[in-house]
Amino acid sequence: MREALLDWYGERGRELPWRKTRDPYAILVSEVMLQQTQASRVVPRWLAWLERWPTAQALAAAATADVIREWQGLGYNRRAVSLQRAARVVAERGLPDDLTELPGVGPYTAAAVACFAYGQPVLPVDVNVRRVQERTGHEFDHTCAQALMDLGATVCIARVPRCGECPLAEGCPSRGRRYEPLRKQGPFDGSFRQRRAAALRSVLAGDAPDDDEAVAALAEDGLVRLEEGVISLPE
Repeated sequence: MREALLDWYGERGRELPWRKTRDPYAILVSEVMLQQTQASRVVPRWLAWLERWPTAQALAAAATADVIREWQGLGYNRRAVSLQRAARVVAERGLPDDLTELPGVGPYTAAAVACFAYGQPVLPVDVNVRRVQERTGHEFDHTCAQALMDLGATVCIARVPRCGECPLAEGCPSRGRRYEPLRKQGPFDGSFRQRRAAALRSVLAGDAPDDDEAVAALAEDGLVRLEEGVISLPE
């Protein structure tokens, strides 16, 4: 199965720019951006981000307000603040041996940086990797990480996998199965997430939002400052 998967990846793998670098900072940026955001949307934003802040030191020195502005459109804005906090730790102390010590870096992201930047023999298991392993019943090693991610994203998809296109179909016990839809997050329209986003846009535009609950939530996440009723962007 490993050989079939890697052969397929050699022919069908996605061309993604962060796969051409071993820079741990650049890979960390890509992994944080890819959380909850499609790769096709991330590509131009990742390139622009690295052009503006090519190193952890550059990001650490940036104004947080500028970091939040640059993140607009990627969603889940607290990721931008956590990423800068991580960059500030790296700029001050260097990369820790345990990357989960960095703000906002969990086990998956730490494993991805370890694998893709340093070539360590650890398989970062995201939702796509987990899906392929569970359906095939096969355990793959770290050399298959990118291939598993691409197969899960494009062929072994959540509800109706494209088994006719799958290089692992011949030996897959789940071939031909269909799956119930996973529970999805509620609609954005009318949600508290939408209110938060609208409040943040108002602050970025220099206006004062009139949604106190949303502003309080933004302040709790470090996206705005709220002092004596005055709302401002973090420095």
